[in-house]
Amino acid sequence: MDSQRILIITSTALALACAVLGYQLYERNGDVEQGESDLAALSLEKEHVLFDLEKLRFSYDTLDTENALMIAEIADQRAQIDGLVQQVRNGNWSLSRAKKEAESLRMIMKGYVVTIDSLNQLNLALIDENDQMRARVEEIQERNANLVTRQQNMEEIISTGQTLQASESSASGIRILSNGKQRETNRSARTDMVRVCFTLLENQIAPSGNKLLHLQVTTETGEVLPGNQSETTSDDAVLVSASRQLDYANERLEACVFFMPLAPLPEGIYTIAILEDTTKIGETQLVLY
Repeated sequence: MDSQRILIITSTALALACAVLGYQLYERNGDVEQGESDLAALSLEKEHVLFDLEKLRFSYDTLDTENALMIAEIADQRAQIDGLVQQVRNGNWSLSRAKKEAESLRMIMKGYVVTIDSLNQLNLALIDENDQMRARVEEIQERNANLVTRQQNMEEIISTGQTLQASESSASGIRILSNGKQRETNRSARTDMVRVCFTLLENQIAPSGNKLLHLQVTTETGEVLPGNQSETTSDDAVLVSASRQLDYANERLEACVFFMPLAPLPEGIYTIAILEDTTKIGETQLVLY
């Protein structure tokens, strides 16, 4: 009887102990599952924070500015983000604090975006203004160039208009008789001098006063014949055969200039140009047989 009672008591105690141990094991398994769940949530939150920091880092990388001060500040913010990423990965930084730091850096980045956009708009406005100013300057330069060209053309027109014009030009050979009288001739052997007559036309814009006119007698071979009054023009470049000074009063003026050759003139056709300085104002021919 006693042995049976002891067995019952022992079995009951063991059953009770098993129940207690089973309950404790159940509670511990629940704690483990909860811990694993919390750890998974913490790991997920950590990955989310790291992903958020990487996106923020990329946003800073896309900022584009030429402002030296802003470039230095942006580089400093990127360095802070890199430091946060490293600390979160190493578990040396609380995730809540990392989130606050990331949010602060995000607000700073948005401020940079607004500032850079304003600077870009200002630069675009300045570029447009510079383009307009450049176009205006080019327009003024073109206008000035046109004015200079017009002035040069006007001066050329005036200069051309001031040049005298000789018309009704004619040339004839002259024979000087023993009594001093003169007779026209077309025989080369009897030609002692050449007379060239012409009419200076009216010119109201030409300067009035003394005008030095020249004759340039040229042979068929292109040789300019010298005379006893031979000289060069004012620029010492053009040889002339004879010269005469006339008093011009801006009205029609009939005049003659005489060429005294240094040697007998051979037969041929002579071209005679009438010059005012180096400018040809008239021309005629002389034919001698």
